[in-house]
Amino acid sequence: MPRAALPEPVARARVLAVVNQKGGVGKTTTAINLGTALAAAGRRVLLIDLDPQGNASTGLGIGRSDRRLTSYDVLLRDTQFDAAIMATEVPNLDIVPATVDLSAAEIELVGADRRHYRLREAFTTLTRPYDHVLIDCPPSLGLLTVNALAAAHAVLVPLQCEFFALEGLSLLLRTIERIRSSFNPMLQMHGVVLTMFDRRNNLSEQVASDVRSFMGDRVYETIIPRNVRVSEAPSHGKPVLLYDFKSVGAQAYAHLAGEMLRRERRLVAA
Repeated sequence: MPRAALPEPVARARVLAVVNQKGGVGKTTTAINLGTALAAAGRRVLLIDLDPQGNASTGLGIGRSDRRLTSYDVLLRDTQFDAAIMATEVPNLDIVPATVDLSAAEIELVGADRRHYRLREAFTTLTRPYDHVLIDCPPSLGLLTVNALAAAHAVLVPLQCEFFALEGLSLLLRTIERIRSSFNPMLQMHGVVLTMFDRRNNLSEQVASDVRSFMGDRVYETIIPRNVRVSEAPSHGKPVLLYDFKSVGAQAYAHLAGEMLRRERRLVAA
C-alpha cells in the first residue's frame, strides 16, 4: 500500500486494525501481545485502545485514574495525539488508553463532520515516530471500527475456533470490502489468526481446517492455543510475554510477530 495514503508522520508506520465484531475471540489479547512481541523485536509500537471497555489499557497496567487523556479526546475533542500517549512497562510500546467515555463516541460521531475519517485525520497531529500502530477495535462494526478501518493500512482478524466462526467472518469480510470501496481503497487484508485453539477438541481442528479452506494463505500458520497463563496475565496488568515468557501462549505470540513481519514485507512490496 502506498504509504502516502495516510498522513505524515503516521504514513511512515504501518497501521494495523485488529478487528472482530464478536467479543471473546482474543482480539484485545492479540493486540496486547502482538504489540509486546513486536516491541521486544526492537520495533517502536503504538497501541490505540479504541474499545470503550478499555481492556487493552488495563491489560498493559494503565489504571483507570491515570487515563487523563484518551482516544475519546483524540477523536472528539481535537486533542493532539501526542498528548494522549502513555508509556507502558514494555520498552518500545506506548498506548493511547480508553475509558467508558468512548461508548458515547458512537452517538456523537453520527453528527460529526467527516465522521468516518476522525481517526485518520487525527494522525496528522502525531509527531512521535513509530514502526507499527495497532488499533484494538470494539467488538462491533459501528463508527469506531469504521474509523479504524478508514485509517488503517491493513486488517488483522483474530478468530476463535468455534462453531459460528465462519459465519461471523463472512460478515466482517463484507464490511471490509465496503470500507475499501467507500472510504479506504488501499485497505489490505493482513490475515486471520486462529485463537483459543484446543487440540483436545475435534471442533477446533475442524474449524481450523474450514477456515483455511475458505481463506487460503490469508490464514496465519501460527495458531494461538488456549492457555491459562494467557488468561491470567491481564489480571496482573501485564502481557503474557512479561507474565510468563516460557508459556506456550507467550511463545505462540512471539511466533505470530515473526510471521507478521515476514508477511508485512510481502504486503508492502505488493
